[in-house]
Amino acid sequence: MNMMNQDIDHVLVSEEQLQAKVAELGVAISRDYAGKDLLLVSILKGSVVFMADLMRAITIPCAIDFMVVSSYGGANTSSTGLVKIIKDLDQDLSGKDVLIVEDILDTGITLSHLVPMLEMRRPNSVRLCTILSKPSRRKADIEPDYLGFEVPDEFVVGYGLDYDEKYRNLPYVGVLKPDVYAK
Repeated sequence: MNMMNQDIDHVLVSEEQLQAKVAELGVAISRDYAGKDLLLVSILKGSVVFMADLMRAITIPCAIDFMVVSSYGGANTSSTGLVKIIKDLDQDLSGKDVLIVEDILDTGITLSHLVPMLEMRRPNSVRLCTILSKPSRRKADIEPDYLGFEVPDEFVVGYGLDYDEKYRNLPYVGVLKPDVYAK
């Protein structure tokens, strides 16, 4: 018995739905990037589970890299719009087709500043693939090029998404019971 399941109010996206969607995204990406120099960029930590599944669903050669970013200034983020890179990419982006792999597109503020920073490094393209999107929370003008599922504005965990660094290892996306994060 998985002890974490008792903290979940309900399952939003099942393990089977996730697997089917990742396979579908893999087919689309493999088709769209055929003959290109594809670099998958995982934004840690949340996208690590999705990244591992997605890269195995892609049938063309691709490289992978990882970034850790955070937004500056808490409440001021939207006004200052600064993104702090904690771990940068290891490789040169010149001539590569970059696909940012995210667990969830929420306000979009961080990514709306990260994308132009990456574009300054002269890649052929920078596009975005996210397994979850919360359009009701969007504050920046950014939408995914590849999307798994739109989710309501609820506290979601699992499949890489955490609460207090826990629940990332759930194989589905679930809504956390309010009493868990109200403590």
